[in-house]
Amino acid sequence: MSEISAEQVAHLANLARIALTEEEIEHLTTELGQIMHAVEKVSEVATPDVVPTSHPIPLHNPLREDVPADVLSVEQVLSGAPEHDGTRFVVSAILGEEQ
Repeated sequence: MSEISAEQVAHLANLARIALTEEEIEHLTTELGQIMHAVEKVSEVATPDVVPTSHPIPLHNPLREDVPADVLSVEQVLSGAPEHDGTRFVVSAILGEEQ
């Protein structure tokens, strides 16, 4: 991979419609060069015999199993409702819509 030049950074900034000062272009040229060097290092190591992974260590699900348990009865659920019709919650219409 070749080194990135200040002209290339200025061109990319122009394509992205980003106004950069000469100091910013110089700074970004250095940073992008370092990034490209790091990508080259990774490319050297990433050979076909290395299996790609998304994480360096195995992940596990920290959540418990979803096991059905005792549930509340309809009467228990509706006992705390401000208004109900015996089997369902009753709520007022919203946005002026009547049904």
